[in-house]
Amino acid sequence: MTSSTTVDTTHRPWVDRGRAALNSTLLPIVAALLIVSVVLSFMTPTFLTASNLTNIVTQSAVVGIAAIGATFVIITSGIDLSVGANIALSGMIGAIVAQTTGSGLIGIAVVLLVSAAVGAFNGASVAWLRLAPFIVTLAVMGMARGLTLQISQGQSVYGLPEALNWLGASAIFDVKTSAVVTVLLFAIAHLVLARTTFGHRIYAVGGNAEAARLAGINVRGIVFSAYVIAGVMAGIAALILLGRLDSATPNAATGTELQVIAAVVIGGTSLFGGKGSMIGTFVGVLLIGVINNGLTLLNVSSFWVQFVQGALIFLAVLLDSLNSRRRSRRSRS
Repeated sequence: MTSSTTVDTTHRPWVDRGRAALNSTLLPIVAALLIVSVVLSFMTPTFLTASNLTNIVTQSAVVGIAAIGATFVIITSGIDLSVGANIALSGMIGAIVAQTTGSGLIGIAVVLLVSAAVGAFNGASVAWLRLAPFIVTLAVMGMARGLTLQISQGQSVYGLPEALNWLGASAIFDVKTSAVVTVLLFAIAHLVLARTTFGHRIYAVGGNAEAARLAGINVRGIVFSAYVIAGVMAGIAALILLGRLDSATPNAATGTELQVIAAVVIGGTSLFGGKGSMIGTFVGVLLIGVINNGLTLLNVSSFWVQFVQGALIFLAVLLDSLNSRRRSRRSRS
């Protein structure tokens, strides 16, 4: 009883810090999203059409769902660079199994099991082996890409069962199922992060892991769980991508990790841990989706799209670093 009481009173500062992200970072991000949208609406008349706005959410589904998992990981002061490779590997294995067995449901189960296993490997390496998240997930990214190429022999897999394609290809009342699922997952993740004990402990571990441990929180278990969640989210993203492409390709989701990290950091989640919000990540995903869509409508080279994404990450990290230093100086004074 004493231990649980201590946890309840100790983790609240980190919960407050996470919620403070809504006030300190969300308004500027929303303002940026509105400004970019207004500018693009004047530059291209098709931007504000209902079909295009729906298309933005649909196109952002893979990055958005992967960003949900990345938010949990980054709040714990971790990082996952293997998300794109995980999407490719789990999608490829699931597609081959589904094609071999003729069962889309078995393929779906395999996709989620493989992606969760990759997340569990990352989590165990960080939590129990105490390896640096950056190095671990960078290594896993290489291993997963290599396995994908080896298993597929560099060839795409076509002719997937309908059930395997359902999440990425179907629609509900003319709205893509992937867009609906993305919004629902963000809503659930927001409630978990902001309203549950598990979510509070995510903030506590990211804010100060040693203090969280002394408060009775299973730090290793929380870190491990965050990476498993990231793995499962990568699997769901893989299912959407399989349905969208109606195939599994060995180079699928290449560079997705850059967009995912960009969305999370732009959304106000601190790379130093302990601060962030799922709402902020959702707005960050939309901002990147709007920019990508706008540049495409304006026939801007894809190379500039990558440049803009990199520049946004740099600016977001710079602002996060400056804010962290400012808070540190205030706490000392």
